[in-house]
Amino acid sequence: MRFESPDTIEQAVELLNTCDGISRVLAGGTDVLVQLRLALVEPELIVDIKHIAGMRDITAEDGGFRIGAAVSGAEMGEHVELVALWPGVVEAMELIGSTQVQGRATLAGNLCNASPAADSVPAMVVANAVVTISGPNGARECPVADIVTGPGKTSLGKGEIITSIYLPARVNNSGDAYLRFIPRTEMDIAVSSAGVSLTIDSDGVVTHACVSLGAVAPTVLVVDDAAKAIIGTKLDDDAIATLQAACSAACNPIDDKRGTVEFRTKTAGVMAKRAALIAYSRAGGSK
Repeated sequence: MRFESPDTIEQAVELLNTCDGISRVLAGGTDVLVQLRLALVEPELIVDIKHIAGMRDITAEDGGFRIGAAVSGAEMGEHVELVALWPGVVEAMELIGSTQVQGRATLAGNLCNASPAADSVPAMVVANAVVTISGPNGARECPVADIVTGPGKTSLGKGEIITSIYLPARVNNSGDAYLRFIPRTEMDIAVSSAGVSLTIDSDGVVTHACVSLGAVAPTVLVVDDAAKAIIGTKLDDDAIATLQAACSAACNPIDDKRGTVEFRTKTAGVMAKRAALIAYSRAGGSK
């Protein structure tokens, strides 16, 4: 196994593009190192991108924030302005692992690991987050929602690396939230999860909403019917009940030792309901 720590993203792309065998990008390493220890993968090449300029930066941009691919969850949680703008995304990231893991785990790594139960992905999807990808043919942008194509699979091509994630500006009276259900009180992966982002007008009526579900399908689900259920409402009981039912109806989960299909389906609706209420409160609405 060869380990490389290039100085530029162009060098990193070249290394990955010319590797004939299995390769891995190392940002935080909280997934890659576990896979190596368990012998789940035997890469020919590991490319460490942590020391490339910009990979560890959180930068204000057009009213939003650009987050480098090697920025840790702990660093995100300490960034006051980022937390204020997208609290749901930061909270989702802070649910990943222990305090020690938080010092290394990254948004980009959580996304590229492509687990159906990834915590940060549903939250990023409702935030309309966009990644910047560098590859052999230059740089391109792609919505987070289009990156994961299945369990452990992404749309990234050979030699391509996510270099940053952009969380956009948002209008006033907007809020987001992410919640998950886990069997234990902490340090577990989601049995079901939900992200909600919404905007309200001066009367407290929801004017825009996006609802996503995690861990209940091969990839994150965007549930348009759930969003439609609360747009034009003040999150009254009927609207919330319709949102909850729409989320449960959209689920396509698996049965495993951590949760049955029935249980995942029910808890997904409950998580969406609770996340919607939190997002509504953060937007300035009152119940």
